[in-house]
Amino acid sequence: MAKALFGHVVAPAELRVAEENAVLRAKVRRLEQELEELRTQREAAIAHELLSLAGDNAEPALA
Repeated sequence: MAKALFGHVVAPAELRVAEENAVLRAKVRRLEQELEELRTQREAAIAHELLSLAGDNAEPALA
């Protein structure tokens, strides 16, 4: 009965907007996770490149 009352009280357009909002929020979460993964990969690639440029002459930064 609660569903029937909820459907009666809340307009269908409002329900559609709420559903769209939930879908968009999920999409934003996925994109944020993908962005974080790409940033991590980029930082690893930069670190690898720096280490390869330093070669065998690499010394500790505080030496």
